[in-house]
Amino acid sequence: MSKGLGILSAAVLCAVMVSTSLVAPVSAKMMRHSDTVMVGGAAMYPSKNIVQNAVHSKDHTTLVAAVKAAGLVGTLSGPGPFTVFAPTNEAFNKLPKGTVATLVKPENKATLTKILTYHVVPGKLEASDLTDGKTLTTVEGDQLTVRRSGGRIYIVDAKGGMSRVTIPNVNQSNGVIHVVNSVLMPG
Repeated sequence: MSKGLGILSAAVLCAVMVSTSLVAPVSAKMMRHSDTVMVGGAAMYPSKNIVQNAVHSKDHTTLVAAVKAAGLVGTLSGPGPFTVFAPTNEAFNKLPKGTVATLVKPENKATLTKILTYHVVPGKLEASDLTDGKTLTTVEGDQLTVRRSGGRIYIVDAKGGMSRVTIPNVNQSNGVIHVVNSVLMPG
């Protein structure tokens, strides 16, 4: 990651953490340890929304920075429900060098928003709902296709790229996250 993008990511992460603590307070409900899933070294609590949890995952700092740059924090903090296929930092690093830095520029907000909303499906779909051959219509409007092989779940994008679900069923107060190992690209 370039030094500039690292600084941008850190600044955005701080801004998102502050804004989510003001916009969507944490539920006072006590959670059992078994209700949480660890992602990026942090517990993901079902009582918190997608953004409140994502800001704590060290594996999703690039995604959080991109969500902020696209102006999607309010949407993903909303009631949903949403199913989010959340690419890790490593997934973003697979893109050609300079892609992320270019996408987070204000003049590329529309393209960034299109890519990010392509990772979001309306409704809450657990891993058991992701059956082989199922097509999913994203918030962006394009299709994703589910493939199952060897007990694993893959999401196939409009360009034929495949992303493997590495951590399924990370439940949130407003939906579910499935961590994926590649960025999905709309047609």
